[in-house]
Amino acid sequence: MDVAVELGLHEHTGGKWRRRFLKDRCDGPLDEHCTACQWLPGTHAVCYRLRRSEFVGNAGQVYNAAGESAALNHFLETPMRGNDNMRTAAEVLIDQLRIHGVRHVFCVPGESYLAALDAFYDSDLAITVCRQEGGAAMMAEAVGKATGRPGVCFVTRGPGSTNASPGIHIARQDSTPLVMFVGQVAREMREREAFQELDYRAVFGSMTKWTTEIDDPARIPEIVSRAFHTAANGRPGPVVVGLPEDMLIERIAASDAPAFTPIETSPGPAEMAKLAQLLGAARAPILILGGSRWSQAASDGVARFAQKYALPVCTTFRRQHLFDALHLCYAGDLGIGPNPKLVDRIKGADLVVLIGGRMGEMPSQSYTVFDIPRPQMTFVHVHPSIEELGRVYSAHLPIHATPTAFTAPLEHLKVPGTVHGQAEAAHADYLAWTEKPTEQPGAVNLGAIMVWLRDNLPSDAMLCNGAGNFAAWIHRFFRFRRFGQHVAPTSGSMGYGVPAAVAMKRLYPERPVVCIAGDGDFLMNGQEFATAVQYGLPIIFLIADNGLYGTIRMHQEREYPGRVVASTLRNPDFPAYARAFGGFGVSVERTADFPAAFKEAQASGDPSIIRLAIDPEAITPVTTLAKIRAQGLRR
Repeated sequence: MDVAVELGLHEHTGGKWRRRFLKDRCDGPLDEHCTACQWLPGTHAVCYRLRRSEFVGNAGQVYNAAGESAALNHFLETPMRGNDNMRTAAEVLIDQLRIHGVRHVFCVPGESYLAALDAFYDSDLAITVCRQEGGAAMMAEAVGKATGRPGVCFVTRGPGSTNASPGIHIARQDSTPLVMFVGQVAREMREREAFQELDYRAVFGSMTKWTTEIDDPARIPEIVSRAFHTAANGRPGPVVVGLPEDMLIERIAASDAPAFTPIETSPGPAEMAKLAQLLGAARAPILILGGSRWSQAASDGVARFAQKYALPVCTTFRRQHLFDALHLCYAGDLGIGPNPKLVDRIKGADLVVLIGGRMGEMPSQSYTVFDIPRPQMTFVHVHPSIEELGRVYSAHLPIHATPTAFTAPLEHLKVPGTVHGQAEAAHADYLAWTEKPTEQPGAVNLGAIMVWLRDNLPSDAMLCNGAGNFAAWIHRFFRFRRFGQHVAPTSGSMGYGVPAAVAMKRLYPERPVVCIAGDGDFLMNGQEFATAVQYGLPIIFLIADNGLYGTIRMHQEREYPGRVVASTLRNPDFPAYARAFGGFGVSVERTADFPAAFKEAQASGDPSIIRLAIDPEAITPVTTLAKIRAQGLRR
């Protein structure tokens, strides 16, 4: 027997072998009988701690296992589950995931949930083993963001859970359904500050919709069902579920919960009638799309309604994938560095209809576009969470509804009179703002690369990115044409793009996936490039290498011009980094060389890194560090 799995125990009952786990570690000498096996009354067992196989009888007597190799082989080839409807708590847990529609799980393995890992062995769930818990949580979050159903990850106790916390924060701020299962110390050891023990309710309580711990294995179906409903309904968000390791090995007879179904809250007839009146009376209306709980049907429904009445439509920060950029009504995105004409158009509107979003700090331009609490123009707020309505903005017409449920009656809305939509002018402004890349210092123009990608990538390609000034070129110059095409953090979390790209390629292996990252951004989770190599995922990673934490340098030069500290980076050879992991790597020193490098990366069929040599002065699409510094010195 392998001593590396020394806590394992086999139980032989009724001619069938099942795996058990010892409640306590056996520390006896290897040449002595394992007395810990005696806690299994009326059974025969084989303790992994003994290098020689032996049976332990009811009274603790030891029998040599010679001649029993056939039984042992039968055990190794037999599923854990018996024929008596009894399952381990871990088996019940994994069964609930399948029932609730989970197909992908992301994890970093840990001894605190070994029983759950073992239960995965007999399941058909696709498991992605990650290199750090933060990557696993972000991958699960990306799946939740892309599908609208809870992404799932498993991490170990203590440092494993805290490593995963960035993914929890992203799910909170991005309104993404996510369920994280985390191992916990045995129940009898709690509140002693046992090895790697944490109070998860205290640690994660302010970031999650619900944090809980399962003490009674019989309640697993109930609690997992509640976790999925909580994560996905209303305003979606993260749920953390603690799993005491001793709880997972108990055997129980439990009925499975029914599959969860997202609840679509619909608007009332009176609210829709009021909306029709407001639209009929408006002279400069505009629609703003944001948040989550969207679907292809909802996006298409808004597009048809907007076109019918020539209504301009814009999207909030990193929600550009909610509306086709070349639709005749698209006015642009209200994020960081938006088109000034779009901001002016919104401020000049007499009716704003916000669908799905919260209108947080980024899209509201630091809460300057709308008066608080009562916006200066007629304001309609449609949101799936009743708690969000009136939280910041006191809408003239609050509507408690999900985007999908709201757009169904919206298409049939009969607006009295003539709607004075200005979609044509708004779309023309958008096209002019995004058509051509701006001039940039240095030999590589990131804007020109974004234009090449938008013209050459297939329509089903997915883009993922993290946070940093490099993303400004994505938002301005790449035109998202397909629902769900962009996966990025509205929370501004660096390090998100790499794990998100891995998750998307696991979820949609047939679709091209491109990750665009900054140099500092990439290396915050660059270890997940190894995950892409392990699973043979031909993702192309573009790294904008300017040797800076660019956003911080920009703010330094604006607020403390010339006083540069802690924002300069000495980077590795990124193409060599890719090759060291088993991928493809190339460096681009001139814009004209990018198309050939991209095609070479595609042809390699491997995870690829294309390093882009960006001049540090090219800090945004519209200005340079030198200009920002000069403006700061003149103040």
